[in-house]
Amino acid sequence: MRKHTYSKFSPELADAVDLQALLDKLADFLLQSGFAGGRQFHPYWGEFGGDEDRSMEALREAILNALMESGQFTPEMLEALRGDGSPEAQANLAKLLDELINRLMEEGYLTADAPPQMPANHESVTGPAGLARAASRDVQFQLTEKGIDFLGFKTLRNLLGSLGKSSFGSHDTPYLATGVEADASSKPYEFGDVLNLDVNATLTNALARTGDIRVPIDLDYSDLMVRQAEYRSSCATVLMLDTSHSMILYGEDRFTPAKKVALALTHLIRTQFPGDTLRVVLFHDSAEEIPLAELARSQVGPYHTNTAEGFKLARRILLSQKKDMRQIVMITDGKPSALTMPNGQIYKNSMGLDAMVIAQTLREVALCRRAGVMINTFMLARDRALVEFVKRVSEISRGKAYFTNTMTLGQFILMDFLRRKTRKVS
Repeated sequence: MRKHTYSKFSPELADAVDLQALLDKLADFLLQSGFAGGRQFHPYWGEFGGDEDRSMEALREAILNALMESGQFTPEMLEALRGDGSPEAQANLAKLLDELINRLMEEGYLTADAPPQMPANHESVTGPAGLARAASRDVQFQLTEKGIDFLGFKTLRNLLGSLGKSSFGSHDTPYLATGVEADASSKPYEFGDVLNLDVNATLTNALARTGDIRVPIDLDYSDLMVRQAEYRSSCATVLMLDTSHSMILYGEDRFTPAKKVALALTHLIRTQFPGDTLRVVLFHDSAEEIPLAELARSQVGPYHTNTAEGFKLARRILLSQKKDMRQIVMITDGKPSALTMPNGQIYKNSMGLDAMVIAQTLREVALCRRAGVMINTFMLARDRALVEFVKRVSEISRGKAYFTNTMTLGQFILMDFLRRKTRKVS
């Protein structure tokens, strides 16, 4: 007679899992883009897209794969839980995954319409009509602000680690100011300076003027000396993300890595450059600004690339902010193929580089330069005509052009952001 040995389920297995390491492995799944509007049909591209699966059933499967990839869920643990595939073993595995989902929600990384609940022991939990499966499909999950911020932190740490040794700090300039950290000799106090007083130099001036060492010491306005520090400039950045269908259509998801870089930049600015700002503009047939909290849930679509409208909106946003530096960071993989006409209609032409679209786009680039806005372009394609267009944009805006791919996109953007040295704009 065949015998089976079942190990007892222990809730400590779920408690022993490192949630942050698990969440890091789930980043691509949680930030997956997909197409806005569900399944669609295009006369040239055919049928594409579909509803993004945000169900608990999909989350369970992703967690199981992440545990295996991260090494936290060893084959021995999996074998002990699965047994030989009996209903009891499958229920134990499902219970472990539900415990992990509950921990993610209790820690504030995820939120759901309702917490996942296992049915009573006498109810069926397996099979196509199982109650557990039906409940998992009905409950939808979303990333919380804490979860989004954590993924930004993890992405930033991974990107900086790939760059080698790198120290955080504010944007360097060749100017000196009266800050907190003393980096140079003292100077006489002037109205408006931070009163970071150099006590020794101030007392020396007073004693040299009066020749009297008795206390109280007679201090005059001209005796005051303040310490100088490096001038730290503030920067306003608009991240322009291309959401035309080419960003995900041809078998490679280029939009999800771009979102991860945006989250990393957000965390970097919030923690290391508190005087800076970052805004996000999506451009496609038209362009619109989205809150950073909505970035993780944004999707690709509609079809075309209205770069000129993106520049126009980004310039308007930047001019409303009083910062020393203003810049646009544009991530795209295609040529401009749409234009907003004066009557509000959208002119579209995907066949080659349309002269009217290019001319209007370069006109917006020139207006950005006139307004003191630098444009740095990160191109995810290398078509010859497109390369020439990007070079022209860089020449007009006095910015930089980087031809990269999804693997090195974040490294290029962070290197440009951290190492750029610029002067104070008066």
